[in-house]
Amino acid sequence: MGHWYDKLGVAIIELSAPLSAGDTVKFKHGDQEFQQAINSMQVEHQAVQSAKPGDSVGVKTDQKVREGTVVYKIS
Repeated sequence: MGHWYDKLGVAIIELSAPLSAGDTVKFKHGDQEFQQAINSMQVEHQAVQSAKPGDSVGVKTDQKVREGTVVYKIS
């Protein structure tokens, strides 16, 4: 994971695989982990439905995400 914007509740994720709205991902940092469906995402401040490897996407998260968190696509 690239960065976390606390006031916005947004994580910046640098993708190594395609990601689409509706996919479910797992955020894992040490013993902390949670799953979340991606309801919306942005690339360069523009709403998108999908993104490709190499893109940096902003996603709203229900829980705080720390620097160094690993993100796995589940579905």
